[in-house]
Amino acid sequence: MKFNNVVIEDTAYVIPPEEVTSDIVEQKLSPLYERLKLPFGRLELMTGIKSRFHWEPNTLPSQASTLAGEKLLEKGSFDKNEVDILIHSSVCRDKLEPATASYVHRNLGLGNDTQILDVSNACLGFLNAMILGAGMIDSGQCKRVLIVSGENGRPLLEQTIKSMLADDSLTRKTIKPYFANLTIGSGAVAATLCHKSICKKPKATLDVAVVETNTSFNHLCEGDQAGDNSLVMQTDSEELLKAGILVANKAWGKFKLASGWNEQTADTIITHQVGKAHRNLLYQNLNLSVDKDFSSFETLGNTGSVALPITLALAIEQGKFQPNNKAALLGIGSGLSSIMMSLQF
Repeated sequence: MKFNNVVIEDTAYVIPPEEVTSDIVEQKLSPLYERLKLPFGRLELMTGIKSRFHWEPNTLPSQASTLAGEKLLEKGSFDKNEVDILIHSSVCRDKLEPATASYVHRNLGLGNDTQILDVSNACLGFLNAMILGAGMIDSGQCKRVLIVSGENGRPLLEQTIKSMLADDSLTRKTIKPYFANLTIGSGAVAATLCHKSICKKPKATLDVAVVETNTSFNHLCEGDQAGDNSLVMQTDSEELLKAGILVANKAWGKFKLASGWNEQTADTIITHQVGKAHRNLLYQNLNLSVDKDFSSFETLGNTGSVALPITLALAIEQGKFQPNNKAALLGIGSGLSSIMMSLQF
């Protein structure tokens, strides 16, 4: 997919108020750790994740997304009545019906001409929304698309800890499907894509996007709602890592053909933020320099669909990109799919 007229106009993010360090998670699991003789500190050692942040109890995804949307609107890059499409792209949603985007639309006070919809594809939802929005802009169907995501991982983390402590049959082997849940954080992010003709100060140009999908691996990470508003998820982390690298390798081949880039072209690379093992193996398999990596998982954990775009927003805010810099966005999500994008600053 090649885009000719699409720019990232602006970005904004919100980090939740409550920090939950990996030490705190392990302290809560101390009865299990002591029974299985697990060394404390292994969670951070294995993942590189020192902390994650969570919203206050009972925070809705729409409320989190609204915070990021409000922060973006406050920058004054555009008027709220100039949003043609609002896409909510989180894993987490308020209800099955109506679309969570409808709550965000009302909270932000967007215009009656704004089309609203939800897009969900595990951790790739935001990137999928970018592709959809960019295509509509390039085809002339709209001028500006606002994409938001608000993930609330608190219920999943709390339910996982509760379940692990309640199951006396757990062994060092059988706790593995729960381990990924302990890395989950929360967050919110927003971005606008628009036609380059109406953007005064674009952050970046969106040039190319490619997709690789292999759903034969969709059983490796499955999550669902449980009773009393809690969440459950089980992940075969080792097999998911192998499958994700396989899918990413094929996506990278497509990306190089579509963009004309090679392993040295990008000045900065941002991947989905899972942890250091996933990051390092991905760079190794794609023959990319980890020195070009910009990451946030160390302090934010895995924030689902928020993870990659919030890392991009942080990089922009911190002045990581200079004029004419090139950035590669390398997304991988359960299902499995990989989306890769090229940005020109």
